[in-house]
Amino acid sequence: MNYRFFNQKQKKEIGGPTAAALRYDANSDTPVVIAQGKGHLARKIIDLAKEKNIPIQEDTLLVENLIDMDLGDTIPPQLYLVIAEILLLLEDMENHQSIQ
Repeated sequence: MNYRFFNQKQKKEIGGPTAAALRYDANSDTPVVIAQGKGHLARKIIDLAKEKNIPIQEDTLLVENLIDMDLGDTIPPQLYLVIAEILLLLEDMENHQSIQ
């Protein structure tokens, strides 16, 4: 058995980052996967998010699930809780920024 990628930090260092982007519209039921990639493409997604001041959430297990989805797919019910926590965090961040 090869345990080369058992250590998530080592996996990231060897293969580069992995990223997925979601879009959530308050009028829609669930978030949708709009971008995903590994290595160079992931770096581009992360750089673009930083450039546009889009908050970034690092969650290895969530990204592993999102990277296996097709673009345009809605988030499956088993990920609702994690996504809801992220959306609440983003709402809290926006509320703090509007106060300042």
